[in-house]
Amino acid sequence: MIRHAGLVALPLAGGWRGVLIEGPSGGGKSDLALRALDEGFRLVADDRVIVWSSGGRLWGRAPEVLSVLLESRGVGVLPQAAIPFCRIDLAIRCEASPEAVERCPADETLELADQTLPLRALWPFDLAAPAKLRRSIEHLGAAR
Repeated sequence: MIRHAGLVALPLAGGWRGVLIEGPSGGGKSDLALRALDEGFRLVADDRVIVWSSGGRLWGRAPEVLSVLLESRGVGVLPQAAIPFCRIDLAIRCEASPEAVERCPADETLELADQTLPLRALWPFDLAAPAKLRRSIEHLGAAR
């Protein structure tokens, strides 16, 4: 399955833990991914993500034609070092405004390829959004 999304990953616990970033075109997915790279994340895929299930886990990678590329609105499509694939452990839904993100949201999930992912809403243009991504993936499964 191909998703209109971005995928970034953070090295944790001996492996890459991925964050799927979903939202509408122009909604800040690539902007958030670009800033997440400065927080220690690595690019896996920008704009399109091939998603599959294997071994009870969800995985993702870029389509071959888009691998190692990142679009930056106003700059264009640029080469960007990337990892070839990673496990997807968290999904982010980019919201259109800061008001659309609840302060203490209820737990949400996203069903993909017969797997269930935790889902968090985030305004991608929040200055703290990349740090929120990092903390969300680092504390995944901890009581909220």
